[in-house]
Amino acid sequence: MERGRPKNRVGVVTSNKMQKTVVVEVSRRVRHAKYGKFVTRRMKYKAHDENNASNVGDTVRIVETRPMSKDKRWRVAETIDKAREA
Repeated sequence: MERGRPKNRVGVVTSNKMQKTVVVEVSRRVRHAKYGKFVTRRMKYKAHDENNASNVGDTVRIVETRPMSKDKRWRVAETIDKAREA
């Protein structure tokens, strides 16, 4: 049986306080159905980060994967941009 391609999302890490897990916030701009104004929609995904490499503020690409826990169905595929050190 053939499987489809896993979904990809690009977002910003908002929390890395858990072990091997990061919270990634993905923003997208959509047109409002009735008024036509562009609105920002945000979703938070819990993603598996095997090496605890991601820090808050990093831009990462996450990929859909098998369920890892109750609400973790994504994994960090790559770090696109590191956060700036303050």
